[in-house]
Amino acid sequence: MRLSKKILSVVLTAVLVLSLGACGTKANNAGDNNTPGDKTGTTVEDTKADTADTTADNGDNSGKYEVALITDIGTIDDKSFNQGAWEGVEAYAKSNNLTYKYYKPTEKSDDAYLASMDLAVKAGAKIIVCPGYLFEVPVYTAQTKYPEVKFIILDGAPHNGDYNYDIKENTYSIFYAEEEAGFLAGYAIVKDGYKKLGFMGGMAVPAVIRYGYGFIQGADYAAKELGLGKGDVQIQYTYVGNFDATPDNQAKAAAWYNEGTEVIFACGGAVGNSVMKAAETAGKKVIGVDVDQSSESDTVITSSMKNLGKSVSDALESYYSNKFPGGTTATLNASSEGVELPMKTSKFEKFTQADYDAIYDKIVKKEVTIGNDTVAKDAKGVPVENVAVNLVQ
Repeated sequence: MRLSKKILSVVLTAVLVLSLGACGTKANNAGDNNTPGDKTGTTVEDTKADTADTTADNGDNSGKYEVALITDIGTIDDKSFNQGAWEGVEAYAKSNNLTYKYYKPTEKSDDAYLASMDLAVKAGAKIIVCPGYLFEVPVYTAQTKYPEVKFIILDGAPHNGDYNYDIKENTYSIFYAEEEAGFLAGYAIVKDGYKKLGFMGGMAVPAVIRYGYGFIQGADYAAKELGLGKGDVQIQYTYVGNFDATPDNQAKAAAWYNEGTEVIFACGGAVGNSVMKAAETAGKKVIGVDVDQSSESDTVITSSMKNLGKSVSDALESYYSNKFPGGTTATLNASSEGVELPMKTSKFEKFTQADYDAIYDKIVKKEVTIGNDTVAKDAKGVPVENVAVNLVQ
């Protein structure tokens, strides 16, 4: 549903000031050429955003790439937002014989992101994917600078730096229902027999809060179904204040494990690497975030995922079928398969695919009420009955 610019600004300013990252013209206007290209380009990163393109084009000598992705300074194999979004680009482009490429900015700055967008446009980009909230200000500028180019921004919406939001007709803003993804993880882990849990978030931004609040509610829902008593399931809960892999974060996770915590939901980008190291030493478990992190460590029992690849692929399909939802924002949830657990790689012992399908169906049918970051001021205020939440500073 399209929102008026005034309503959109109010809503986004209230609840979308920051998000986890881990992020014009209508598609059927005269002059748009939405016909797939002739060849698929295999891509490598640009080493400098201000130098000539040196991409290996695998036989495509045109030097033109119509589908582009700008990384948020990381790489396309970061096991996070960049990789998930790139997999969607690559899958769609290959299956539709499109040329495609990614650009790695020289630094983490608005100017560097815009420089990469400039390169992409010069190389023929018709649509540019921007994964993460770090692109909010650059896309705000680029959508006006390049009205003929379409932009897809994940986990963010374009604003001018002062959180005055404006989504032009050539931009599509995608968010995810992290509370539903967190709910699935909390529900599954308790159903699998774990009772002493931890939530270690990065910073208390809306997306991280939604993951955590959903996790608490999912654990509580499972505890009720299992007939557990009040306080039988306990959750240590904190935000470490950063999204980094640090000795301090590893030490905190190690302390929780030593005190009896069995599983920690690591919801803070590289914070997860610190938690995984602590879990490896302690012989405990980790829940990953955003993408399937099972390959990161044997300690990862499951991951609370946003279906980044599908959302990007679907958005590209909307563009190439002349149905690009420009000027709008969407929150993808279970109903649109926007969130999930990777059941094929999960290491559950009791929680089955049938269990997963059943609870997922309930969420889709709205038979389960899941509050997001507006449900309480802090985690202890999340409305639950059987779970005891302990806030840790």
